[in-house]
Amino acid sequence: PAGTRGISLFVVPKFLVGEDGSMRTRNAVACGSIEHKMGIRGSATAVLNFDAAVGHLIFEPNKGLEAMFTYMNTARLGIAIQGVAHAEASFQGALAYAKDRRSMRALSGKKEPEANADSLIWHADVRRMLLTQKAIAEGGRAMIYAAAQAADLMFNATLENDQASYQRYDNELGFYTPILKGFLTEMGLEAANIGMQVFGGHGYVGEWGMEQFVRDCRITQIYEGANGVQAMDLVGRKLAKD
Repeated sequence: PAGTRGISLFVVPKFLVGEDGSMRTRNAVACGSIEHKMGIRGSATAVLNFDAAVGHLIFEPNKGLEAMFTYMNTARLGIAIQGVAHAEASFQGALAYAKDRRSMRALSGKKEPEANADSLIWHADVRRMLLTQKAIAEGGRAMIYAAAQAADLMFNATLENDQASYQRYDNELGFYTPILKGFLTEMGLEAANIGMQVFGGHGYVGEWGMEQFVRDCRITQIYEGANGVQAMDLVGRKLAKD
């Protein structure tokens, strides 16, 4: 069929393997180019060329998207965790810096009179930023735990051959997925931005590592289905389903 309904899914090995398990000739798949990205440069994104390469069909013909989404939904939860991880890492860096760096006096009066200035953490706006980061990191972690619990219960239902419980937790996890992926990646970038702000001018300097969180986290809003797609999935499918 035309369009996405005609897509099939294949695994294409780098080397061809014999029936006896021996490695044989190299498959006809080659790296055409490496993409130059804004962030996550430790994970190379490449253009692959499949010139008469040998591929092995996964699942049924023309049901490639259905098979792909088996791991795509898992990856969406992984990207949600990435958003929380960036929020937590940025918060830890900003908190330590705010305790150590001194600048001016707090508007409510001297907090560290023995020093020539108060630590950043005594300034109201810095405290606001740190508490926002903390709320995002800890609240996001709680949301991830709730989804992980649903996944564990779904897995246990499979072991116990309890189809009704399996369907219940599968639906619950499916409902969580677009919310977690969309919301936690948006908030992860927000927290990373805030962390850079706490550092002031130093936040924009690469050696402190704060600006890397912003660059690396930005892709999470796009990966595994852009966040607008997550909203469409939530409203158009998940809410309408049950």
